[in-house]
Amino acid sequence: MVSYCYQWRWAVATVSGPQRWVPAVVCAVAVSTIYAIQPVLETAGADLGLRPESLGWLVAAGQVGYCAGLVLLVPLGDLLDRRRLIIGHLLLTGAGAGAAAAAPNGAFAIAGLAVAGLFAVVVQVTVAYVAAVSPAGERGRSIGAVTSGVVIGILGVRVLAGVLGDTLGWRAVYVVLALLCAAAAVAVRLALPADARRADERYIRVLASMARLAVADRLFLSRGLIAFFLFASFGTLWSGLALVLGARPWELGGTETGLFGLVGLAGALGAARAGRWADAGRAQAVSGWSLALLAASWPLISRTGTTLWPLIVGIVLLDFAVQAVHVSSQHLLTTAHPDRAGAVIGAYMAFYSLGSATGAITTAWAYAARGWTASSLLGALYALAGLAVWALGRTAGGRREQRRRTRELERAG
Repeated sequence: MVSYCYQWRWAVATVSGPQRWVPAVVCAVAVSTIYAIQPVLETAGADLGLRPESLGWLVAAGQVGYCAGLVLLVPLGDLLDRRRLIIGHLLLTGAGAGAAAAAPNGAFAIAGLAVAGLFAVVVQVTVAYVAAVSPAGERGRSIGAVTSGVVIGILGVRVLAGVLGDTLGWRAVYVVLALLCAAAAVAVRLALPADARRADERYIRVLASMARLAVADRLFLSRGLIAFFLFASFGTLWSGLALVLGARPWELGGTETGLFGLVGLAGALGAARAGRWADAGRAQAVSGWSLALLAASWPLISRTGTTLWPLIVGIVLLDFAVQAVHVSSQHLLTTAHPDRAGAVIGAYMAFYSLGSATGAITTAWAYAARGWTASSLLGALYALAGLAVWALGRTAGGRREQRRRTRELERAG
């Protein structure tokens, strides 16, 4: 495992009392700019002149930008005042959302969404900020609370986007999000303490440390691959859901489709205890059964012919499983690398972003070719791939532990 020995000097920042809601709000608003397009995908695509098989790129644009930001921008949180970064990134995220709202065609909209996604990595800067100021015994709980804000943004914005899309048009969604980003920046400036720091390390070396992490750290590589498949499965559902619900026999509008975000929200918030389970040392076990639950949700999700109840139950299970695995992974990684939380989370979330983009693109292709059955099969295969990576990592970890104990016994003998 790669170790890091950087020296830091910083002003101690603490967050308590009423301040604690601010990081969750920041995460909810920023991540909303990436996922707001999903409930209004067909409407936006038609307005922008995009072909049906190309709609996935509207969703993927934000994820691709997010991936670039995770690699290039999140490490700055280990070098600079995180509060200033949070404020600046929120304003630039809002600028990208505003550009998407004013886009005259698909290319400009994709560019605006990519810019919004690039700076929406303020989410990870915020998570690293909270992880850094939390006591070790409460880190999982704190991450779980902030990640709940992320989930509220991802799923709650579907309701907002659906309602606004049906009443004012899809562009109004991004106008509102741009304004919310500016308001969140003001709240951060007023409520959160500065996190001034000076690092005795250069930015380029931090980037190099991320590359070494991906190559040499088995825990990181395993959790990164799990995140890729986890969010490819997640993206398959939420990027394709508007397509199947907008078609026969349901023909639901944006408002009705957006309400399914509340269903997912119930499942995701039900997994808020994942942080407590991780603090109790059960992160690996929680990951295993949650990935199995994710795979089991897809046979239910695929059933949309005569009733939507199986789909609703499947969505609850899927979002519960995704949240539980995601919180457990972040807890394991920030515990293993407490001094490099920003860089580690940024590198880990690059897998998340690539997985989400892959799910968005491939579900559009699968749905255009073979319908919702093909998309559901694809989502299940992604889930099973994540479970396989977890099982292989668990087996390899057990073997390493056995070898370690054998060596200790030989030395003792």
